[in-house]
Amino acid sequence: MQSYQLFIAVSQTIQIQIGRLGLFSFPKGTYVYTGPAKRNMDTRITRHLTKEKNLRWHIDYLLANEQTKTVKVIKSELGECDLSTNVKGKTIIKGFGSSDCKENLYPINFK
Repeated sequence: MQSYQLFIAVSQTIQIQIGRLGLFSFPKGTYVYTGPAKRNMDTRITRHLTKEKNLRWHIDYLLANEQTKTVKVIKSELGECDLSTNVKGKTIIKGFGSSDCKENLYPINFK
């Protein structure tokens, strides 16, 4: 299965209400989001890069914020779990996203 990574720059510390998950602080820095792409990878990535959208997934709330900018996109033939293992960083919000990885990798990491 294919997957992708978004490298997201946060220009200053921000507070974001992530749906019913709660209010969270994202310190200034770079974040990496790894997502699965069972099909239509380009469509999904284009949606992520659009600021104006219905907020459906946890990542949408972060990406819609004016203090964030996607600075790099990587497409991979690896699955989400395999690609995530290459990311070194700190999990900011446990439960953010919906990782299917049995290692309980959460798809957002501070780099």
